[in-house]
Amino acid sequence: MKTIEIDGSFGEGGGQILRTALSLSCITGNTLRLFNIRKARKKPGLMPQHLTCVNAISEICRAEVAGNEAGSAELTFTPGRIKSGDYFFDIKTAGSSSLVFQTLLPPLLWADKPSRITIKGGTHVPFSPPYNYIAEVFIPMLNRIGIKVEPSIIKYGFYPKGGGEVSFKIHPAGEIKGINLVSRGRLLSIKGLSAVSNLPGHIAERQKISAIQNLSPLPAEIDILEAPSVGQGTFVFLKGEYENVLSGFSSLGERGKRAEEVGKEAAYLFKDFHNTSACLDHNLADQLVIYLSLAKEGSAFTTSCITRHLITNLWVIERFLKIRYEMEGDLNSEGKIALRSN
Repeated sequence: MKTIEIDGSFGEGGGQILRTALSLSCITGNTLRLFNIRKARKKPGLMPQHLTCVNAISEICRAEVAGNEAGSAELTFTPGRIKSGDYFFDIKTAGSSSLVFQTLLPPLLWADKPSRITIKGGTHVPFSPPYNYIAEVFIPMLNRIGIKVEPSIIKYGFYPKGGGEVSFKIHPAGEIKGINLVSRGRLLSIKGLSAVSNLPGHIAERQKISAIQNLSPLPAEIDILEAPSVGQGTFVFLKGEYENVLSGFSSLGERGKRAEEVGKEAAYLFKDFHNTSACLDHNLADQLVIYLSLAKEGSAFTTSCITRHLITNLWVIERFLKIRYEMEGDLNSEGKIALRSN
């Protein structure tokens, strides 16, 4: 096996480079040397959430690791054999459980038996997909390409306390299928949640009313949820079901942010996507490309925005796998991506 060297300051330059590189190092068996980790960030190097990713994936594939310490800007990761099991990982902060899950999922698809991973940390925190997006949009789209994952949430976790807990049963993948998503079809429904934790119930009601008003004339069904958590928090999550695809958008409450603004924000994000002709929202496009790159057949999809994050992710994937991609459209604009084995 060879050593793959990755400059962590390339492109978007964030934690996604680390997560994708770790996943593909495990799958391919190639040693990873990653340098300039999160160089352009306000706090560069490995943060607690990233360390959880490194240490968790090291346990799953019995890796030899150097540089796995807080603030480290360089990491060497030599994977062993991927091992199925029942794993528990505690981020110990409000760091995103979703991002840790998305790091561990690809290699566990190559395990010999089903695995369960339970992660303690943030479930609805800034700059990461909330649990509802993972469970109701991302995983159902994975099911369509032959990947089976069963999600569950035990407790919600908000910034700054964290303390949420989620669990995923991951089945070994058979043959991963490609996709051809260039027409999303008509909108069938918008369903959602307006949630509060350890806060007055009228906040959830106001969020709901605001979301429905700002989605108009699109109809929506939004349920109220009292989310069990050790801290306080609120969110609105909206899922759009089209004939051929799912999409999801969310907004988090925070101190000083009115409930009406939380609902409005989620609604505007949904309508911005709906007003494009794209199949995949920009987050889903970014999250699916690693799995589509592991499929034997090619894929093509349209996305609401070709982000720097997506291009950086594809660049990392190209370092490990024999794939080629073609892009139609400009950065930060609606466009189309085609992937195929090289």
